[in-house]
Amino acid sequence: MKAWKTLSKDIILSRKPYLEVENHRIQLPDGRVIDDWTWISTPNYALVAAITSDDKLVCFRQTKYAVGGVTLATPGGYIQEGEAPLTAAKRELREEAGYAADSWENLGSFAVDGSRGNGYAYFFLARGAYEVEKCESDDLEEQELVLLTHTEAEVAVLRGAFKILAGEAIVALALLQW
Repeated sequence: MKAWKTLSKDIILSRKPYLEVENHRIQLPDGRVIDDWTWISTPNYALVAAITSDDKLVCFRQTKYAVGGVTLATPGGYIQEGEAPLTAAKRELREEAGYAADSWENLGSFAVDGSRGNGYAYFFLARGAYEVEKCESDDLEEQELVLLTHTEAEVAVLRGAFKILAGEAIVALALLQW
C-alpha cells in the first residue's frame, strides 16, 4: 500500500500552542487530488497508568468541559517542545498527582485521529508508584485524587467511567498488564 502525499498546506486557524486547523491538498495513491482535506494539529500528550506499591491505580475524579460533567482520568498532559514522551509522563505524574515511580513501561503511542490529525497519545504504565508530595492541581478542572483497586478499575472501565477515550484505553491496557 502507498501513503497519501501532501501537496500543500495552508493554515486556516491558529490558536497556538493548543490548536491549528489546516487545509491540505493531498494526492491519493491512485493519482486523484483532494483540494480541501481538513487537518487538525494539537500537541502530543502523555498519559500514565500509575500502580502504587500497595496495588492501586492513581487517578482522578474530575469535571471536564467536553464531557459535561464528572469523569475518571489518569495523570497526563501535553508534551513540551523538545521533551521526550517518557519525561513528560514522569513530569505529569509528579505535577498532577504528587507521585513518582521507579519502574516504567511503554504501553504504546497512538494516533488520536487517523484521518484528521490531532497529534499522538503516548501511554505509560508506572509500577510501584509512591507519593512524593501533596499536590494542588493548577488545572482548570475541579478534581480529587482517588486510588482504585484492580477490581474497581475494571468495573470503572466496563461502566465507561473514564468518559474520554484515551483514559478508557490506557486503563484497559494497564489492566491487561497489571
